[in-house]
Formats: sequence, C-alpha cells, structure tokens
Amino acid sequence: MSKVHTVALALTAGLLGASPACSQGSFEQQRAAMVEAIEANVGATRAYTGRERLADAVMEAMARVPRHEFVPDAVLPYAYENRPLPIGEGQTISQPYIVALMTDLAEVGPESAVLEIGTGSGYQAAVLAEVAGSVHTIEIVEPLGRRAAATLERLGYDNVTVRVGDGYAGWPEFAPFDAILVTAAPERIPQPLIDQLAVGGRLVAPVGAQNRAQSLQVLEKTDDGSVRVTDVLPVVFVPFTRAN
Repeated sequence: MSKVHTVALALTAGLLGASPACSQGSFEQQRAAMVEAIEANVGATRAYTGRERLADAVMEAMARVPRHEFVPDAVLPYAYENRPLPIGEGQTISQPYIVALMTDLAEVGPESAVLEIGTGSGYQAAVLAEVAGSVHTIEIVEPLGRRAAATLERLGYDNVTVRVGDGYAGWPEFAPFDAILVTAAPERIPQPLIDQLAVGGRLVAPVGAQNRAQSLQVLEKTDDGSVRVTDVLPVVFVPFTRAN
C-alpha cells in the first residue's frame, strides 16, 4: 500500500526536473544522489515537520537499501528518483523521502519491534529492518505480499516477517509493538492498532477522507494508555482497504 505525497512531490519536481535522474551511473551513485534529494526535501519541509535533519541511522539505511531490487524492470532506470513508481496491482513503491520521514518519525532502535500495515513492494519494510530489531508486515494484495516476501528473503532480511491478509486487526500474536507504520490512509486509525501499540510507542499514519489531502499523524501512547496526536504534514495516500 503506497502513497503519493503532495508537498514533497511538488518540491521534488523542482529539485529533480523532468529528466530521469537514474538513467546513468551506477546504482551506488544513483542511491547517493537520492539521499541528497531526501536531505533537500527535509530542509524544504522543516516548517511542517520541525525536523532540520533526519536521524543518522535512518539516512544510513536509505543509503544502504537497494531500491532497484524492489521495482519492476520496466521502471528500473528510475529506481532512485525521489518519487513513487508503479509496482503493479494498481500500487506504487513509496517516495524515498516519505519512507525516510515515516521511519524517522517512528523513532525505532535496534531492539524495537515494528508492525507495518501495507507491505507493498517491501521497500519500507527493508528500511525499517535496517534500524529496528524485528518487523512484522501485512499486505492485503496477495501477489504483492508474496513478491515482497520473496524479495526480502532473497536480500537477507531475516528480521522481517510478511503476512498476506487484512491489516485492520493488526497482528496481536506479536503485540505490543514499539512502533506501527500504516502506509495507506484510513479515515480514522483502527482501534486494534492503537491497542497493540506499546506504552511509549509511536504510530505513524496518514489520516483523513479519501480523494482529498490527509494529515500524516504521529500517535504516541502515554503511560496512562491515552493517545497524544500530532499532525506533521499534509499528504495524499491511497485508501486503506479491507478484505471483502
């Protein structure tokens, strides 16, 4: 379940222009250029996010994860452009800036257990796996889920577990989670996900009605079990879907 981010996409267009940024040079060089584009987006959106820079561990993960392994051959020349790309089934791989920002907002560390709702290509899960202890990720579109699981296994991400299914109810067998990332937009956060968030944990999700701008929010669970909500950035994500 991937997304399009209005503010960041507008900025990216100005930063990168219309030409394919990844048509030449090695993947390593292209990935370095992508990291520079993310850093430029961070600076350009700091009035929204309050962040002058993202955590070193997050940016190092963005510099390591081979995004080209998560995209179809048809869009391989564009793998390291700072924008979403189609991955089939009507879905996209997320914009690298948004992947980095959501990972940073989750504030996870080497011992953290993370739940992701919406595996998509598996790219966000791979980035999380670089900075967290374990990642459990759920994808409702079976072909995407199976493809992502195969890619993650092939690349050696043995701290990621993929499940195909409806993410609304979360994954209670492995709760509580130190962080939960939702990569599609519900009109309100499903209560089971809030219930599965550990005290002191952070849930990062776009929230709002479909076909209009939503808000990327961070929900923090306090010691008394209540939730504190912070609006971070206006965004437009694909809908949060349920099984029929």
